[in-house]
Parts: sequence; structure tokens; C-alpha cells
Amino acid sequence: MGIVRISPELGLSFDPLKGMVCEERDDVVQYALDPIIPMVERLDKVADDLVNQLAPDMELMESYANRGKASYIGGLYTNIWMGFVIGLVVAFVVLISTLFASPAGLEIMRAALKPATGGI
Repeated sequence: MGIVRISPELGLSFDPLKGMVCEERDDVVQYALDPIIPMVERLDKVADDLVNQLAPDMELMESYANRGKASYIGGLYTNIWMGFVIGLVVAFVVLISTLFASPAGLEIMRAALKPATGGI
């Protein structure tokens, strides 16, 4: 909001936000911030959106409606799949380590790797 000039000849002006009459001076510059306020509000919304991206169940500004839990569900399925894959790798390592740890396991491995003669 701007100022109201009471008397340009005397150099008096009224500031409606503070409710006071003041003297106009040449060394003081007053800027009107009214055009900047919508841009600051937009930046505030963008900053809130950046914070909302940290939580998987929050709605984002530029996303479609009712997509708040999409990141949560996607992360759930990804973690289930990765747990399955890591579990298979661990099971394979345990199986191979038990086969190579015992003499019976080594015999099983030699029998499995022996070339087939084809009954000749």
C-alpha cells in the first residue's frame, strides 16, 4: 500500500499502515511491494511443495488429483520386490556355502558336474 500526500508544499505525507504523518525527505526512498506479494506467495507455495515431497503421502502442487499415496504405494511394491530379490540371493549363498562346507556336498557337486557318458 502506498502513501497519501497531505501537503506537497509542506512535504507532509500520511502512511496508512502505520497511521502516522511524516515528513517527505529526499534521502529516503520508499518502494511499493504490492506487485511482489503474489510472487512471494507463489514461492511460499513452492517451498511448501518441496517440504511435502519429503513425505510420501502428501499431495504435490503439480500432480493429478487424489495421487497423494502414489509414492507410498510405489515404494511399498519396490521394497517388496527388492526384499524378495535379496532373500533369493541370501538363500543361494547359504545353499552354496552348505554344499561346499561338507564332504557329502562336495560329492554331490562332483556328481552334478561330471560329464554325461550317454550310457556307453
